[in-house]
Amino acid sequence: METLESRLPSIFIVPLIQFLVGVCLFIALLHGRRDLTVLALIVLGITLGARLWSRLSLSRIGCVSMVDKHRLFPGESLLLYMSAENRKFLPVWIQMRVPVEGALDPAFGETELTGESGLLWYQQARFRWELIARHRGIHRVGPAHIQVGDLFGFFPREKRTGGDIHVIVYPRLVPLKPFALPRRDFFGVPGAKSPVQDPVYILGTRDYQHLRPARHIHWKASARHNRLQEKVFEPSEQEHILLTVEASQFERENAPDSFEAALEVVGSLAVQSYRRGLAVGLVTNGVVEGGPSILPIRRSPQQLSSILEILARLKMKADGCLKDTLRRALESVWAVSCVHFSYEQDEGTLATAQYFFHKKIPTIFVVCASRAPWESTRHTLGGKVHRLDEIRMAEARKA
Repeated sequence: METLESRLPSIFIVPLIQFLVGVCLFIALLHGRRDLTVLALIVLGITLGARLWSRLSLSRIGCVSMVDKHRLFPGESLLLYMSAENRKFLPVWIQMRVPVEGALDPAFGETELTGESGLLWYQQARFRWELIARHRGIHRVGPAHIQVGDLFGFFPREKRTGGDIHVIVYPRLVPLKPFALPRRDFFGVPGAKSPVQDPVYILGTRDYQHLRPARHIHWKASARHNRLQEKVFEPSEQEHILLTVEASQFERENAPDSFEAALEVVGSLAVQSYRRGLAVGLVTNGVVEGGPSILPIRRSPQQLSSILEILARLKMKADGCLKDTLRRALESVWAVSCVHFSYEQDEGTLATAQYFFHKKIPTIFVVCASRAPWESTRHTLGGKVHRLDEIRMAEARKA
């Protein structure tokens, strides 16, 4: 922690005034002026006492900060709680200031988060502020600046707490128009419609069909429903969807708005695919602040939140070639379909399309812009091509 000292404008802390009070005390003692002596001693006593009080006020001051949620979407609000405790017998005056980044705004229009209170011996003060998330990213709250001092406020001293809080704001989810995802896995159909079923994972039960094996009968459910019930299993192989984001094109074209719009569609498509029961993964060549750029394809309770967190940490800055990243990501993966997001259709996109073609990976390409006439170049990538505006709902584009 770093300790600073600041002073409020007051005649008691001006060195010239203190010198003059000392001169008055000397003159009063020299001439035996009792009233002037008492007054000068009171002024000097208050000044020296307040200075000593201020120096002791920093000791044994504790501060704790927390938020009610660390992950949220743009437009949602969070509550920031801070408490300060005076763990000594000496009363103090305390003021708290909490810096927040521009993407987290106070809900009631304050320019900064401040709170002020007086603390008696072994007393605790609590402060609460509401913050609203404005856009995607990793945002920092704190560290808090604590200013304490004597109850007069003559010699306030400040220290900065050592910790801060990081808040993850996911990309905004937008409604998408229905479009067909690329399908490769023959067994990627849900439940009992799958020709090959996995007896380990049970989706539910249904009335027993007389042509089905007797080993699939669910006896407890049958007793509960008073009729034979059979187990419904998950498919032996789930459909695998890989979402890829080419960040270098957005960086080269300096297109932050298009980059944010693309990430909103990526996050919305990941949520949509996950709810449909698909196994989803994510690969990008962009810089991911404090996180991986490759998320293997799987279906688990944490997979969706992991994808959204990577998108929240993703920066519009390339870190190598996407094809090299794909080679590492697809070493041991098969039966994959891909949805590829890029800024435009250029040579880099064509090279990625050739890589997917040699890997026999069916791919849908989603681009934000195209320098060539769109209709004439629509099928040059060897897969279906969509403009980003074609798959976003109109109300999402207006927002």
